[in-house]
Amino acid sequence: MNDTVIEVHDLVKAFGDFTAVDHVSFSVQRGEVVGYLGPNGSGKTTTMRMLLGLLRPTSGTAQVLGFDVARQAERLRPLVGYMSQKFALYEDLTVRENLVFYAGVYGLRPRAYRPRVKAVLELVGLAGRAGDLARVLAGGWRQRLALGIALVHEPQLLFLDEPTSGVDPEARRAFWDMIYTLAEGGATVFVSTHYMDEAEHCGRLGIMNRGKLLALGAPSALKREVVPGQAWEVVAEPLVAALDALTAAPGVRYAGLLGDHLHVITQPGVHTPEVLAAVLRGAGLAGATVESADITLEDVFTELATRRPAVTAA
Repeated sequence: MNDTVIEVHDLVKAFGDFTAVDHVSFSVQRGEVVGYLGPNGSGKTTTMRMLLGLLRPTSGTAQVLGFDVARQAERLRPLVGYMSQKFALYEDLTVRENLVFYAGVYGLRPRAYRPRVKAVLELVGLAGRAGDLARVLAGGWRQRLALGIALVHEPQLLFLDEPTSGVDPEARRAFWDMIYTLAEGGATVFVSTHYMDEAEHCGRLGIMNRGKLLALGAPSALKREVVPGQAWEVVAEPLVAALDALTAAPGVRYAGLLGDHLHVITQPGVHTPEVLAAVLRGAGLAGATVESADITLEDVFTELATRRPAVTAA
């Protein structure tokens, strides 16, 4: 069995003079949870819709589960699940009725869908709300139902387009628990997000900006290999004066406000906490503290967006 479930080469989608996806290439292996991280408008949804056969590429090729997305989309669709940003629920149907309806759309007969609907209700945590009308569900529960609908026909590959947008942090954590339950069961998941903390959950992560895939790799590898240097947490009063002092200091690559402290990136091997503290004392900030910190995915994105035009594997 071929373990490559998505294979993309030089994929381009242009809308007139605007290029939404610009020569993107990558592959996804069976059983992976692969994230697609980027701001709104970076090309994530357009890429996903091409892989589903909903948009025809301008150029380049993409195969999903062995099918060419430009020529064999109808054969592909029964094998994949898709949860879009604006998923459609039938508000006057119950949770169970929504699942039964979509099971029928996918061609499942009652003998097949009855046990499957029951299993999906358990999987997404809606067994106790199966009789509730969809319109009374709060945001996190609606997301669970939308995921159940995408799963009801037992797809081999699941596409989730910003599935937790607009829900509270607790619901987001629960949703990611479900994603990993699916992956442990053998499903392959391709999920887009603009949340940096969510991206940490992915086995591999593609970073998109302005239609380009800037890097693809494990989050830990991206942080280790993309951002050269050391990160620091600086506490000082006033913060703006500390920011000005560090931004002007030799060897400081980046300094920015992060809540009640500064997040600082320095060139490798240049600074120690004592040296940075001395810089701050020189600016009249004698009480400042400097501690080692972790490189973040936001650091990775900033580094890539400002200096790298092409994909980096990590």
